[in-house]
Amino acid sequence: MSKIKRAIISLSDKSNLKPLLNCLKKHSIEIISSGGTFKTIKKLKFKCQEVSDFTSFTEILDGRVKTLHPKIYAGILNKRNNKKHIKELKKNNFSNIDLVIVNFYPFEQTINNTKNHQKIIENIDVGGPTMVRAAAKNYNDVTVITSTNQYDELINELNNNNGTTSKKFREKMSKYAFTETSYYDSLISSYFNKISNEIFPEKKIINANLIDKLRYGENPHQFSAIYSNSNSLDLIQIHGKQLSYNNFNDIFSALTISKSLQRNTGVVIVKHANPCGVSDIKDKLKCYKAALACDPVSAFGGVVSCNFNINSKIAIELNKTFLEVIIANGFDKEALKILKKKKNIRLINANKYSLSEALKINSYEGILLVQNEDKFKFKSKDFKIVSKTKPTYLQMKNLIFAFNVCRYVKSNAIVLAHKGATVGIGSGQPSRLDSCEIAINKMKRFVNPNNDIVAASDAFFPFVDGIEKLVQSGVSAVIQPAGSIRDKEIIKFANQTGTVLVFSKTRHFRH
Repeated sequence: MSKIKRAIISLSDKSNLKPLLNCLKKHSIEIISSGGTFKTIKKLKFKCQEVSDFTSFTEILDGRVKTLHPKIYAGILNKRNNKKHIKELKKNNFSNIDLVIVNFYPFEQTINNTKNHQKIIENIDVGGPTMVRAAAKNYNDVTVITSTNQYDELINELNNNNGTTSKKFREKMSKYAFTETSYYDSLISSYFNKISNEIFPEKKIINANLIDKLRYGENPHQFSAIYSNSNSLDLIQIHGKQLSYNNFNDIFSALTISKSLQRNTGVVIVKHANPCGVSDIKDKLKCYKAALACDPVSAFGGVVSCNFNINSKIAIELNKTFLEVIIANGFDKEALKILKKKKNIRLINANKYSLSEALKINSYEGILLVQNEDKFKFKSKDFKIVSKTKPTYLQMKNLIFAFNVCRYVKSNAIVLAHKGATVGIGSGQPSRLDSCEIAINKMKRFVNPNNDIVAASDAFFPFVDGIEKLVQSGVSAVIQPAGSIRDKEIIKFANQTGTVLVFSKTRHFRH
């Protein structure tokens, strides 16, 4: 056990300080502090020595240098059982500092609230992280506290051990401290990479906060947790069981698609991270019914994302199908009453959720694959009409809708659409021809429209057989990326059959 005689306190967040100061006073622990923290402690009527008095050195450079002094760091870093260290401290008239309580300048809040580079630079803490690292390194003798959330634990430790801390406690706090300094430095590194447009730096540092430990991963024997590089997910669960790893996979798949649609319109139904029905019809009830009609069998046990506020009429329809998760941009009171009749269904408010510029990361045994997400908004200029038969305005609108959905379907992907809704989706097949057959079979089984069917492919057709099968099923317009050595053959077939053919200038493939 290590008796604490002296503490240094330097805080940006000065909340919940009084109970801690009472505890330090109870155990006769001297306090050193500076700046705003010193003033706060004195205002709370506790004894405190200013750092400049302790070091006999006045802070300089507008406060940039105040705790950076040998007396501070020798007091923290000396080994209490090392005779040489003890001798050097006595020679220099230095004293031990046994407890370091520090939290850092609010760099993260600053970059979120301003683009003023000078203000951001001034909120890079130097002295705080340096003291924390020193104390954490010397945890054998020194206790370090880096968060207001740790105050109660420190108070209990001191009270239960008569003003001392155990090595186990100090080691635990040291672990938290190094995590805190690493996270803080990663934010600064990311900021500088961002302003210099360095997307793939030589060393990639990822910062993330634990949001929740999940019950298990994809399977019960796998461990799982969810992290975010902000302090929340901007998703509010308002009802139902705890979300699982697989739930989150489906939720983010659904949101990625629904947030790519027109503002406050659109319904996406996802099963196993693949859409099984998407609609972009303005009438909300018709929109949901059209998305469900695409594949009502696969929708069973799926995730529904409504890119609008859910009212009671839609809630009644939703309750007719077994669903794991319902996402919306808010729920009416009456809708909540209806939906909450099912005890376990998860209801998620995604009103504040938006697609960010964050990179997409896949990991494999410590190896990271990193890329930016494929999410830019399609416009007519991104496509080229290559057939003699030109699309009507509505055909082109449906083609772009189908192509947008298609880029979020696991490849090989084929999407059939009719009047702003998918009517057949073929996904995840090694053969594009197989995906065509699946999409056509789904369409014939569930919707079977008579005309105005359009098809989207996430990559070019390598042979005529794929587009031929689509045309034979009633498709009148096709959209696909260009790039095949047989593009001319595909165009020739389209012209022979009077089919509209549109080429995308870029490929949109989701592996």
